Amino acid sequence: MKLTKLLTITLTLSLLLSACGTAETGEGKSSASLDAVEIRLHDSEITVDGAAAGTAAENAVYVGSDIVYYEDGKDFTYGEGTVQDAHSAETAAAHTVVHIAQPGTYRIQGSLSRGQIAVDLGEDAKNDPNAVVTLILNGVDISCEVAPAIIFYRVYECNSVDTATKDVDTSSAGANVIIADGSENTVNGAYVARIYKPGSVVLDESGTEVADAEKLHKYDGAFYSRMSMNINGGAESNGILTINAVNEGLGSELHLTVNGGIIRINSGNDGINTNEDGKSVTTINGGELHITVTGETGEGDGIDSNGWLVINGGAVTASACGFSADAGIDSDMGIYINGGTLMAAGQMLDRIAGGDATYAVFRIDGTLPGGTVLTLKNEAGETAMESAPVNDFSVLILSGEALVPGTYSFWMGDTQLLGVSGGVSGGPDFFGGMEGSVGTPGDVPGRFEGEPPEGDYEIPPQPQPGGSMTTQGIRPGAGSVQDGTETQTDPTGPFGPGGLAGMNPPDLPAEPIESRPPEGDYELPPQPGGQWQTQDAPEGFRPQSDEAVTEFVIHQGGNLFTVVIPATE
Repeated sequence: MKLTKLLTITLTLSLLLSACGTAETGEGKSSASLDAVEIRLHDSEITVDGAAAGTAAENAVYVGSDIVYYEDGKDFTYGEGTVQDAHSAETAAAHTVVHIAQPGTYRIQGSLSRGQIAVDLGEDAKNDPNAVVTLILNGVDISCEVAPAIIFYRVYECNSVDTATKDVDTSSAGANVIIADGSENTVNGAYVARIYKPGSVVLDESGTEVADAEKLHKYDGAFYSRMSMNINGGAESNGILTINAVNEGLGSELHLTVNGGIIRINSGNDGINTNEDGKSVTTINGGELHITVTGETGEGDGIDSNGWLVINGGAVTASACGFSADAGIDSDMGIYINGGTLMAAGQMLDRIAGGDATYAVFRIDGTLPGGTVLTLKNEAGETAMESAPVNDFSVLILSGEALVPGTYSFWMGDTQLLGVSGGVSGGPDFFGGMEGSVGTPGDVPGRFEGEPPEGDYEIPPQPQPGGSMTTQGIRPGAGSVQDGTETQTDPTGPFGPGGLAGMNPPDLPAEPIESRPPEGDYELPPQPGGQWQTQDAPEGFRPQSDEAVTEFVIHQGGNLFTVVIPATE
């Protein structure tokens, strides 16, 4: 590539991406207007600006077969992987690696049936503000069987783990992705289990186990970055990125910010994961996220931040693994819901620390099968929010502009649901799936109000291992009431037929994605029986009346309800 072209690209980037602290994200710009190197993918040939890509590492773009993967036939001193994580040298060599080795903007289109896009600007890139790469995905279809299909190794990191807070700004991060308007992109990827750095392995006294070792490689997601990463949409923010992952879907080792685009993730483990303990921040500012954890690994949260999760805008639907103790949204340092639309379902509830938006948490007294349609109606009988989580669930979190303070009713198909012992916290930081004490929501705003229904009703028994609900009102493993009232057994998307109010459900594959339990025995976590595990039970939490009522009164802020399925004759 000519030096003048590289200088032009660098100057363009310096105007687009300024220093940390600015608010520019790239969303709202037309990706077609950006000066970019054109990369076309094909199994027979990779071209760069119309010419065949070379193999020389000094080129801005070059190709090779040197993919990083977990090699089979190694002993326990090689890494932490198992036989299932390992791949043969022949399989790895069949993959074409498209290396991007210089700063710039790269527009990518075409397909690779076995390949990887790998960005690595060298050992000095982490501290170089000019080491910035933007990938414009403009009709990409890439599959990788042995590692992430797209990975950023070394680019500029504009944040330090020592100064991380929930309000981190990633706008000048070195790893940037734009989902081009009108494009459809598919990334099918694997992962790399932990490989030890040679010479760092220390064995125990017996010499049969690793006592200590440094990490050389470990990349958990199908679309992955070792540095902070931004995902943007185009001017219309209607481009689509579908990630199908053997393990985790979209991941970063520090921070991840989603500003636009339509992102669909089907993952065997966490849909999104940012994995620096106590430091990482996952921020959702815009776009659409549709996440389904299919559960091949036996577990998985919808979104899992090892630091903070901050939702400021956009539309998020997340269904955690249906047969493990996982949450639709999960965070070690706290979840903040400030705006946007949210539907998150799972088998547990993680800590919601605060935020400006009103949200409601519904704890189902039992487990409902995936596809069950739940509808929240206002006093006029109009649908405020509706959801049909893909996987089995016992916790549902709803938030959005339609959820305003007021009195609501809650429905499962044509069956009106009842509420028992509901409440909210007297302040932020009141839920938890983390260790700590057990508390019961108490006398604070958001409690159930109204008169109990006429006739008999029962609190259903807790679910049995296997994920089905053994109640008088629900058939085990099905999505219909015993009187024949259909809820839903074949949802057309993560929202079900209506979706969340004001949102359009995405198209899913013709064959529905199923949440499959692992082979062998497993158990669902025991249900809390009307109590919540909390990290710190706030003062003033105490039991409310066990009387079930039909009115759900929602106040500004966070609201917590326990939901009972009424008995049927």
